[in-house]
Amino acid sequence: MNETAPPARAKARGGKSAVAARQNVPSPAAPPVQDGRVIIENVSPEIDSGRAAAKCRAGAAFTVMADIFSDGHEVLAADILWRKFDEENWRRAPMAFFDNDRWTGAFIPPDVGRYLYSVEAWRDPFASWKRDTEKKLSAGQDVRLETDEAIRLVSAARDDAGEVAALVTQLRDCAFETQLDLLLSAETAALMARTGPRHAVSHRTPVLELVADRKAASFSAWYELFPRSQSGDPTRHGTFDDVIKRLPYVRDLGFDVLYFPPIHPIGLANRKGRNNSLTPGPDDPGSVYAIGSEAGGHLAVHPELGTLESFRRLVGAARAEGLEIALDFAVQCSPDHPWIKEHPEWFEWRPDGTIKYAENPPKKYEDIVNLHFEGEAYPGVWYALRDVVLFWAEQGVMIFRVDNPHTKPIPFWRWLIREVNAVFPDAIFLAEAFTRPKMMQKLAKIGFQQSYTYFTWHNTKSEIITYMQELTGDMADYYRPNFFVNTPDINPYYLQTGGRAAHLVRATLAATLSSVWGMYSGFEICEARPVPGREEYLDSEKYELRAFDMDRAGNIKDHIRALNRIRQENPALQDLRGFMPLNSSSDQILVYARMTPARDNCVLVIVNLDPYNAHTADYEVPLWEFDLPDWAAIETEDLLNGNRFVLYGKTHRITVDPAVGPVAIWKLLPPAWRAGV
Repeated sequence: MNETAPPARAKARGGKSAVAARQNVPSPAAPPVQDGRVIIENVSPEIDSGRAAAKCRAGAAFTVMADIFSDGHEVLAADILWRKFDEENWRRAPMAFFDNDRWTGAFIPPDVGRYLYSVEAWRDPFASWKRDTEKKLSAGQDVRLETDEAIRLVSAARDDAGEVAALVTQLRDCAFETQLDLLLSAETAALMARTGPRHAVSHRTPVLELVADRKAASFSAWYELFPRSQSGDPTRHGTFDDVIKRLPYVRDLGFDVLYFPPIHPIGLANRKGRNNSLTPGPDDPGSVYAIGSEAGGHLAVHPELGTLESFRRLVGAARAEGLEIALDFAVQCSPDHPWIKEHPEWFEWRPDGTIKYAENPPKKYEDIVNLHFEGEAYPGVWYALRDVVLFWAEQGVMIFRVDNPHTKPIPFWRWLIREVNAVFPDAIFLAEAFTRPKMMQKLAKIGFQQSYTYFTWHNTKSEIITYMQELTGDMADYYRPNFFVNTPDINPYYLQTGGRAAHLVRATLAATLSSVWGMYSGFEICEARPVPGREEYLDSEKYELRAFDMDRAGNIKDHIRALNRIRQENPALQDLRGFMPLNSSSDQILVYARMTPARDNCVLVIVNLDPYNAHTADYEVPLWEFDLPDWAAIETEDLLNGNRFVLYGKTHRITVDPAVGPVAIWKLLPPAWRAGV
């Protein structure tokens, strides 16, 4: 009997399927592949699609999150893969399901340096078997065949110090009930999680970069002073030895970074006089930013300050006091800088043959000329500037505040910071850039470990909350804000007009909102005399020697000490994240909490933003963060005054009078904390 043959399944000539051949459909360019069955998306942090590095603190947990999912109902598993930049082998840290296909995990980069990280995910057949078998057992079903399947999975596992072989032998020599108990045990689950088969393994590509910095990059308190004004006599130029005598004062205030404006020789050409005058007197010292004279340039110190040897002695003395010296790296020159004669191609020249002075129209800086970064200046000026930083790092300086980095090429800074950190991993760069937000963010992305901010000009409740939410959101993965309350260039109107209360308010906000804050000398005595109509200091130290009475009436030194002590004692204030604005019924009363991720430290801050008038507000205490009901009581410690009291319930009323004290800083002590849990 003849039977009809089944339809042909062979491919037609040329590799096309029979159907494709009949329909004249071209063959695919590549065969089908199964890669990517487990989906990995939205890895966080991921800065600029992986083009920039995230930042963290060396020795602290770095959290990675990702969306991970697949078809069907198989159990998934995932690891963070991470390694040092120059290592070959990946290390692993487990990830766990968080919520709605979101997974989370963490690892601790042990040392300062550059790291790479990625995410690997897979379908876990043994975990899927265990989950399904337990369901079948609960339903009273026979699972003998399932047990055989599990033994096959165990037999296919990678051996882990002989543990897999021992388990396989044990399974083959025991009864079914014992087999099942062994296979469902927590010990076998842990062994198979390490060694069991992994199906459809997927990787997030490309890998991402992480920079781990030392603690000072993310938690520090800066104090700025002019070394030349430290003699105590406005008629005598200060020296590095005079600064050494001032070190105990700065440390007593609780600061750990002492920052100097430029300490290099100052040019004579077009020297500025007092208050930026174009007609200096014979004794006017000029602007410290007009760098360079016959005494040298960026590799020299101003002769009246001392010598390189005395500077190194100062660095050592500061270190002994628990202080670290930070230097200003100002990429500009006076018309007397040696580089102008040695390398005229590094500068811009006008058609009449004169050098082009620095300008920011309509402002002119006749005592300063800018360096050129392209054309014949490249790459020589790049190497010279890098070597300047390396030179001062060799003298013991590991922190550099960079003046106006947004006016120099981004590729230059990316290169310089990497070059310096390759030799000195502990070096920290602060970007002094008050410019467009995207440029400020870009500077952080390409390597600056700290950044100036617009904090100085955010004074209202809504401005502060909105800005903090921006800084503590995704920006916190790469942007470390340094909240300076004032600078030699910035004397905010709020401080000019608000008196002592305004200085207390701004210091409290800076020290408790950001993990890095700073102040320029004179702030602690509420020095705020302005150039009329401008946010500048009258009789600025930028152009003359000054001597201040640091004990004068109305000073806020005790408050500064308290702020820095509170920061050291409370981990919630040592990380940028953890900002929580709290409900307050008054637009003048800002209430917020700073809390650690583990909720084991919580600082509550109440600030009257109006330095003139008392205000009353109803506010909320975040009892919910400690799983306490709205009617619960919570013990509270006043961190400024030292007393303790109990707050009963979630909602309270407070009146804050700036004449008495415009701020309150409390630590909340839930019952578990008091019990030492």
